[in-house]
Amino acid sequence: MDFLVTLKSPISALGQQTITIIRDLGRIFLFFCEGFVLIFTLPLQISKFKQQIYFIGMKSVFVICLTGAFTGMVLGLQGYYALLRVGSTGYLGAAVAIPLIREMGPVLTAIMVIARGGSAMAAEIGIMRVSEQIDALETMDINPIRFLISPRIAAALVCFPMLTALFDVVGIFGGYLTGSVLLGVNPSLYFSRVESSVNMEDITEGFIKAIVFAVVVVTICCFQGYYTHMRTEFGAKGVSLSTTRAVVFSCVVILIVDYVLTSFLL
Repeated sequence: MDFLVTLKSPISALGQQTITIIRDLGRIFLFFCEGFVLIFTLPLQISKFKQQIYFIGMKSVFVICLTGAFTGMVLGLQGYYALLRVGSTGYLGAAVAIPLIREMGPVLTAIMVIARGGSAMAAEIGIMRVSEQIDALETMDINPIRFLISPRIAAALVCFPMLTALFDVVGIFGGYLTGSVLLGVNPSLYFSRVESSVNMEDITEGFIKAIVFAVVVVTICCFQGYYTHMRTEFGAKGVSLSTTRAVVFSCVVILIVDYVLTSFLL
């Protein structure tokens, strides 16, 4: 009997944890649906949309360009020495461009935006929750999800594909710097391989991933901040833990979703 009780305890804990995860996923999905639908509610929040475009998009340009340049340079170095072993250095342009456009561009762009913008979203909304500013919005009959979440979702859906495209272009030129300028691959051959190897399906896959990642990042980060008050911790510690959860959970989900999308889009 004692053995059965001991066995039941971890099984019960696993079942409870599974139920909690499924419940939270449902709540996150409904949270996104409400925020997305409220984007189109009149009057449109154009000024807040512009503010979030600047915050998510423009303020991420530098870090995206820096990350994209060094990612492309590393791919150029590694690709050159890998292709040198089989005597195919002329295909360096394709070896740099295809991984960037299909995989690394969308994924690294999303992770950089999580680090710079997603953490800030979670912290800002979390502070508004613990300082009762969100409660004040509800008291004034202002829908806090429409006021706080919808502009961020709309801005992310616009910014993520653009930032991904910028990452890809800068990364390809980074590969050119190491492959052609430093290692001597013919520049014309490099760019001709990029042009001939990349097709519209590759670009479409990258943009689809960017849009899905935009939804994942903004929804999770805003959800964690919005429901900070439902955690066991309160005040500044609750906000810090919500921000940590937002960043870690977003990064993990990005990698999982990337695998799922790649399985379907290949």
